[in-house]
Amino acid sequence: MSLRGKVAVVTGGNRGLGLAITRKLASERCDVIIAHAQDDTGAAAVVRALSVLPGKVTSVRTDISAAAGVDDLLDGIREKHGRLDVFVHNAATYHPMASSDLDAESCATDMRVALGPFLYGTKKLTDLFPAEGGRVVVVSSLGARSVIPGYVGLGMAKAALENLVRYLAVDLAARGVTVNAVAGGKLDERVEQGDDPISAMVAVRTPTGRLARREELADAVFLLCQAEAAALRGQVLTVDGGLSLLA
Repeated sequence: MSLRGKVAVVTGGNRGLGLAITRKLASERCDVIIAHAQDDTGAAAVVRALSVLPGKVTSVRTDISAAAGVDDLLDGIREKHGRLDVFVHNAATYHPMASSDLDAESCATDMRVALGPFLYGTKKLTDLFPAEGGRVVVVSSLGARSVIPGYVGLGMAKAALENLVRYLAVDLAARGVTVNAVAGGKLDERVEQGDDPISAMVAVRTPTGRLARREELADAVFLLCQAEAAALRGQVLTVDGGLSLLA
């Protein structure tokens, strides 16, 4: 489907990968609402910077890990826009820890952020989509299926999210709503963080010879929003340059 005039939400859409997704959708003439948990000043700066794009970008501060925050977000969309066409759930929290020394509260926080919009808002979210249906895309990672040192808390949360994607894809199919995921591995973040030995090592092992870029994951999100992707239901598109194919 063309995104011209469509309304989208991107959770955590004010920085990193979420910002790349926001920029991609807005560049395709989609009006994008950034849902962020903090840093009003930073979110306002992003809105100003993206004002040159054909799609209008706005922001709202809310806590999508809590029922009240999800309600506020979705009720506000209904009041201001009357509908929603695309919901991209990118927001996440990350608490490094070893599986042999789990911190229960940190794990619970990662889980609440990963699942919150759907635990608390699936009914309202579905009702916001027009009669012809809509698109739900969640951002996962290779850590949902592979062991990454220190990633256990978020890895469990992303694994649960991927499983929920499959259930929602089946349950919402009759409503015309597609539900899919995009998963990435370590991304090329040299512009913000500089070169580091781990990134260099992973890049060498990757079949493409480089790390995947944020913009490439954003392109995959955009792909899942197209009419041509309507038969993709409950799938996880892995965007990692082929790294996960290697033994």
